[in-house]
Amino acid sequence: MEIQKQLAYEFNLREMYAENIINLIDEGNTIPFIARYRKEAHGACDDQVLRDFADRLNYLRNLNKEKEKVEKVIKEQDKWTEEIEKALADALTLTEVEDIYRPYKPKRKTRATMAIAKGLEPLADIIQAQNVDKEIVVYAKDFIDEEKGVKNEDEAIAGAKDIIAERISDDANLRKTLREIISKKAQVKASWVEEKDENKTYENYKDFSGDVVKLPSHRILALNRGEKEDCLKVSVEINEKLMLSEIEKVYLKDNEFTNQIMLDTIADSYDRLLFPSLERECRSTLTDMANEQAIKMFEVNLKPLLLQAPLKNNIIMGYDPGYYNGCKIAVIDEKGDVLDTAVVHPTPPQNKVEEAKKKLADMIIKNNVDIIAIGNGTASKESEILVAELIKTLPRKVSYAMVNEAGASVYSASKLAAKEFPDYDVNLRSAVSIARRLQDPLAELIKIDVKSIGVGQYQHDMPQNRLTEVLENTVEDCVNSVGVDLNTASVSLLSYVSGISSSLAENIVDYRSQVKHIENRSDLLNVKKMGPKAYEQCAGFLRINDGNNILDNTGVHPESYDAVKKLLAIFNLTDEHIKSGELSMLPSLINNRGEQKTADEIGVGVPTLNDIVKELLKPGRDIREDMPLPELRSDILSMEDLKPEMVLDGVVRNVIDFGAFVDIGVHQDGLVHISQISNAYISHPSDVLKVGEKVKVKILSVDLTKKRISLTMKGIE
Repeated sequence: MEIQKQLAYEFNLREMYAENIINLIDEGNTIPFIARYRKEAHGACDDQVLRDFADRLNYLRNLNKEKEKVEKVIKEQDKWTEEIEKALADALTLTEVEDIYRPYKPKRKTRATMAIAKGLEPLADIIQAQNVDKEIVVYAKDFIDEEKGVKNEDEAIAGAKDIIAERISDDANLRKTLREIISKKAQVKASWVEEKDENKTYENYKDFSGDVVKLPSHRILALNRGEKEDCLKVSVEINEKLMLSEIEKVYLKDNEFTNQIMLDTIADSYDRLLFPSLERECRSTLTDMANEQAIKMFEVNLKPLLLQAPLKNNIIMGYDPGYYNGCKIAVIDEKGDVLDTAVVHPTPPQNKVEEAKKKLADMIIKNNVDIIAIGNGTASKESEILVAELIKTLPRKVSYAMVNEAGASVYSASKLAAKEFPDYDVNLRSAVSIARRLQDPLAELIKIDVKSIGVGQYQHDMPQNRLTEVLENTVEDCVNSVGVDLNTASVSLLSYVSGISSSLAENIVDYRSQVKHIENRSDLLNVKKMGPKAYEQCAGFLRINDGNNILDNTGVHPESYDAVKKLLAIFNLTDEHIKSGELSMLPSLINNRGEQKTADEIGVGVPTLNDIVKELLKPGRDIREDMPLPELRSDILSMEDLKPEMVLDGVVRNVIDFGAFVDIGVHQDGLVHISQISNAYISHPSDVLKVGEKVKVKILSVDLTKKRISLTMKGIE
């Protein structure tokens, strides 16, 4: 297979671009670097397309390796033919290659291999050819051999049938045909094992039936989980007559002496070998598809969560609610440094509400707190009520926000947190993390295992290595699209920058502490183990907002600094025009001169020219400034306050296959089912909604017992 041609076709790219991307990946360039700084080489593909391309490239290379292995094994058996060569060349999936390999694959002991060992293969050939003019028992007599364990004609025929049954099961073309029928016409069915399901979690699946071709991923994962917990029995069902007729078309000829033997053999092959194998394949394919879809949803939800607008220039109080050990409080300044800490006990069993209010009020006044970030875990409802009451009595304007604290406890108990806050106990570290999550979500959330952030569905059922890989790629894309302040970034944040490993990130921080302040990007070349390749990959994503070169505070790569000088010179502009923000005329000047002509003159491509201009117009711009700010509140609702038809403002907290969960200011998020998102048809909730988006919703129903809130986005003026 010519991989670059195949990838060019699959991704609708010019073959030259596909070849360039392959070369760039093989040279050790990262996806963020390729996406941002090599646009001319690949036609300005975005990072997601490039990651999909890289995944597919890896798959096709593994496919070629597997083909080479299969070819070698078959040739060693001296069974290589032109037909096998063509089939192998045309195979586009590992499953197809496995089907071709199946008849030649060394097998464990089977009924067929035992029959072959007894010398019954020639009899199987006679029966399968179906070109006889007398009863098969006549031929079978010649194969009776007491020493080999063939005592009579019946045993000889039975052994021959086992050989034919395995041949049918190993037929690559037949398996492909039957696999396609199953994918289009089979159903997945489930029965409920009530005595095993004490909580009746899977009661809705007691008589479940769904078409394989239409089964949504969340259903597949729910069925798998129910089966794993022994609460469901799950099977794939297909019209057996339809399947047998397909086999008969290939293997049954009209011969009165062999018809019944072949019919019996075909039925045995299907029941014992073919269908069980194809059923496992079908379930495995459905699971793989569901896993990829679920992982995709994690990715889709994680990106806007990480790219939430930071609350800059605010002093924030982090409030980590709790019962027995009290509520942990930490105040941070505009840079995230801790100003003050405390523990208060307004919740059961101590219930020291007034004492807690006084302590909190004193801390707020003393530190000029602007916003209180409340973790949404245990005791958050009581804490929110207390804070809402407290801020009404304060002499300064203070608001609060609920913060998703998923993973905060994981972080606070980690080695990283212990290194960052050696003097604080685990609980106080968690309060600091909650405050920082509101101040700069990206910088704080990257410190924890991305799987612990709490978006998506069925995260513990996913293949964990694949989930981690995809989510860490998402974090990498987010970090590099925002850029990182070289003089303030933590080791954790730096380690997600293109080309920077964890050890190199530590070296950068060590170097920074020695020189106190890094003045130029080029200073990075003084960092231990920072080679030219690593510098090339990372430099454009690192920012110095008060250094010697204004371009160091932009996304312009150092390799393009000379191009910027030429560009400014063409139009009689200087660095001072960049610093003063007096470049608004630059796009029209370039347009009048001609984009291609200007790009040629300064020695870059048009995509790079456009990126340079965008950066020069807004040096130091944070792309997150365009994102909606967190929802800040000063009062509280409870579920008891909610009534059908009420219209409320909400924030999307999680998008899943069947809808979206929306925070409407009560302790419990409400569900907008996919059918209630839009009057127009949508194939998936993520087509319309993303995490962090502000929406208007209307209450459909409230179930106080089950703590469920049903919402709609339809019919709202």
